[in-house]
Amino acid sequence: MRVLIAAGGTAGHINPALAIAGALKKADPTAEIHFAGRKEGMEYRLVTQAGYPFHHIEITGFQRKLSLHNIKRNLITLWNLALSGPTARKMMREVQPDLVIGCGGYVSGPVVRCAAKKGIKTAIHEQNAFPGVTNKLLAPDVDIVFAAVPAAVEKLGAPEKTLVVGNPVRPEVFAQARNRDAIRAELGAGDRTVILSFGGSLGARRVNEVVADLCAWEQKNQKPVLHLHATGQYGVELFQNLEKEKGFAPGESLVVKEYINNMPELLAAADLVISRAGALTLAELEAVGRAAVLIPSPNVAENHQYYNAMELQKAGAAVVIEEKDPDRRSTRGHRGRPAGRAGKAGADGPECPEALGGRQPGPHRQCPAQAGQDPVTEREIQRKGGAAQWQTDPRTGKRMGSAARSTIRHGTPGPAARQTGAMWVIQAPRRPADTR
Repeated sequence: MRVLIAAGGTAGHINPALAIAGALKKADPTAEIHFAGRKEGMEYRLVTQAGYPFHHIEITGFQRKLSLHNIKRNLITLWNLALSGPTARKMMREVQPDLVIGCGGYVSGPVVRCAAKKGIKTAIHEQNAFPGVTNKLLAPDVDIVFAAVPAAVEKLGAPEKTLVVGNPVRPEVFAQARNRDAIRAELGAGDRTVILSFGGSLGARRVNEVVADLCAWEQKNQKPVLHLHATGQYGVELFQNLEKEKGFAPGESLVVKEYINNMPELLAAADLVISRAGALTLAELEAVGRAAVLIPSPNVAENHQYYNAMELQKAGAAVVIEEKDPDRRSTRGHRGRPAGRAGKAGADGPECPEALGGRQPGPHRQCPAQAGQDPVTEREIQRKGGAAQWQTDPRTGKRMGSAARSTIRHGTPGPAARQTGAMWVIQAPRRPADTR
């Protein structure tokens, strides 16, 4: 079997493509896997490092903002688009694939469309809840469509041939999850809550600022936490300045690095994750069942990170805080769910800090990341593939969802909570198909 995979633009398209290639080789060691993409894109480096043959095709996207510079870029795009058809046809003659798979990015368009016109079996994989333009255009023409989440099915426009399969997850994520206790012991976490926060390899300014507020609150109130934070390449100096400005410092309760090289291990150790909402990040959070506070990047196509994040919030597995209004949790698209108003970091001791957003009425205040503020019915959990148990809310007497992992405890519990020993936990639903 000979397979040609087209993917490019971002790691969110390329890494799933590589995971699919690995799964195909594992299922059929004789399979011959080829990749199509731009040599100027990151796909060239990642694919050649993995050892797969690479075929260049030059394709770029249109710039929507009107400027002299963008007009020039759009003229180049039109030229590349005119040449992409002949290039794709030449590629088909050279590779002679039995199957062509598009994993997103502009390069998928001409390659998959050419294969479909030639009668070659074709498929696309959409990683996000809000599909990209290329995949939406290709969906009617391919033989089968793979979607990561149910929310993408109708948006792709071909529900009759769409299968919801989730996103590929690295095998080491599952392997390290089984070593949670040993990894926590190696980190010296003890019984402390482990918080893992990051904003990507380059860093995210707003994530660094919000995390700095949280770190200052943790240290001022001597919270029993171990906080592991990655600033990203462009956030190193910013975070150092925030440490001085807000009066906190790395030490026994805080570890700050530029980049996380051992993410599977730290995900295994974490109780709570604060991050952006890229599709692969969320897939790994779901795979290990970690609760999350998600701050979607507003600087992505079609605002797709927001839609990714909302799928987890609807399932009770995360709290979404939009960057444009970091003091409030997002409630767009929810049925009667009030926004939690954030308290100021460190203002009232046990109150939740701004970064974890919101206070609740009652004898004890808890962050809205807890299942107590975000009830999920048993039917909803079963429909989404989650495994839930039940316990009673000491304030209302109602049943609330609970799972075996990802406990979050913030603030000082009131008498009712102490009496019942109530714990509030969230577990992400399992999506049906992971690449193991």
